[in-house]
Amino acid sequence: MGKTVTEKILSHHSGKKDISPGDFIYAKVSAVLANDITAPISIREFEASGAKKVFDPDKVFLVPDHFTPNKDIKSAEQCKMLAEFAEKYGLTHRFKVGNSGVEHALLPEEGLVLPGDLVIGADSHTCTYGALTAFSTGVGSTDVAFAMITGKIWLKVPESVKFIFKGSLNKWVSGKDLILHTIGDIGVEGALYRSMEFTGPVMAALPMSDRFTMCNMAIEAGAKNGIVAYDSGTQEYIKGRSAREHLVFASDPDAVYSEVIEYDCTKIEPLVAWPHLPENVKTARESGSVHIDQVIIGSCTNGRIEDLRIAAGILKGRKVSKNVRAIIIPATQKIYRQALSEGLLEIFVDAEAAVSTPTCGPCLGGHMGILAGGEKAIATTNRNFVGRMGDPKSEVYLASPAVAAASAILGKIAGPDQL
Repeated sequence: MGKTVTEKILSHHSGKKDISPGDFIYAKVSAVLANDITAPISIREFEASGAKKVFDPDKVFLVPDHFTPNKDIKSAEQCKMLAEFAEKYGLTHRFKVGNSGVEHALLPEEGLVLPGDLVIGADSHTCTYGALTAFSTGVGSTDVAFAMITGKIWLKVPESVKFIFKGSLNKWVSGKDLILHTIGDIGVEGALYRSMEFTGPVMAALPMSDRFTMCNMAIEAGAKNGIVAYDSGTQEYIKGRSAREHLVFASDPDAVYSEVIEYDCTKIEPLVAWPHLPENVKTARESGSVHIDQVIIGSCTNGRIEDLRIAAGILKGRKVSKNVRAIIIPATQKIYRQALSEGLLEIFVDAEAAVSTPTCGPCLGGHMGILAGGEKAIATTNRNFVGRMGDPKSEVYLASPAVAAASAILGKIAGPDQL
């Protein structure tokens, strides 16, 4: 009986030759990740255990990104904890404002996650790295503490669901639209504790930036992980980023899936997830009656250079609506620098949008773009739960950079074809 790519990666890291969905395994991790919100809990548990060292200083990553630049005294103290822990235990890779960024864009960019890896992180969107054909998933802070000490984690092997994307993409349709369409179809619990394996000719042609977006939001369907097959696009992305060897795994032709779902992408158009769940999906055309107060373009979902180029192409020569606050957040310092060198930041400023240093900030209602009661935002982020970006009476609509940029100009939700 054949195995899925997820099963093969977990088999390799657990040292078990034959594993099946439902099995519990004890596996070696390739990387352990936490941020300024989740790491302090892990650090306290680590210290309380009496541990004297981390299992591997090269493989523990503490990234301050959620409330940075420090928004208040408490956030400053949390970031200080990360810096002191990194110094005390000699972590090889140290991040701070100025050389850092949003964790799930930063680690792939720095070559710290590679194909075949098993990555755990105290952040639910750790599933992003499946775009690199790695198994990556979010865990609790105490699990991270244990892994920092032992280099291991226990997991239940998930069933896999195969999603086949056929046809071709319509203009302005991106990976964000594909994952919103998928979540809109199966629901926010449609892949509960299952592996979402994204396949098909459309995926093979999809840029890595869009693959990251899709795997990032696998958790919004309840999935344990999202994953995309290794191909020339993966190979090109990792080229020159790391000297570390990587492993290539692929699903067998006779691999067993709990479900196989096919989508005709020619029928998919720019989409918007309405409040208060990512499954509440409508087309951008159907959403045109919604007037907005704020636009956020950025986050671990859509803050990469490709996303900024799309937004800049739409905003160039135009102005943000007088009734809208538009905030652009490059996901990492390197992306910020590249956007600067390409003239994108100038386009944003000329359009009267604000450009922020890398931060998760508004995505989680932390800072740098909080909503007041009754306000509505369209964002390229990944969640739109009640109160996610501020007041419980505010509303968040999720969309691609193209739809967000067009909406910023028109002051209401709209696709670029409406400009």
